[in-house]
Amino acid sequence: MLPLLTSILALVLILAGTAASVLGILGYYRLPDVFTRLHATGMVGTFGVTLLVGATVFAAGVAWPKAILLAVLILIAGPCTSHALASAAYRIRLPLHRSARFPHRDDLEQDTTTPPNQS
Repeated sequence: MLPLLTSILALVLILAGTAASVLGILGYYRLPDVFTRLHATGMVGTFGVTLLVGATVFAAGVAWPKAILLAVLILIAGPCTSHALASAAYRIRLPLHRSARFPHRDDLEQDTTTPPNQS
């Protein structure tokens, strides 16, 4: 009974990880600019890989401590990498997508019309 349960759990995790990875690929092709594409691929890809690491624990018998360490490192490195890429894309002034529904808002843009607060 136990090998059947672990096989079913591994299959569910494989399907969930694959579905998350496919959603990341669809987001990459459907979204308009580099910043939204990074959000789709970074977040969904991170969770997709983490779910697949969990599946290898049940399917291949990988040790739990190694898998937990790898999952934690992936969950830390994935968002940091996406942030670094988005910051670099902003600094080289890649264009932001402008939508008719949402007004343009750039929180990182320097306001040069008002002097800085002198305290």
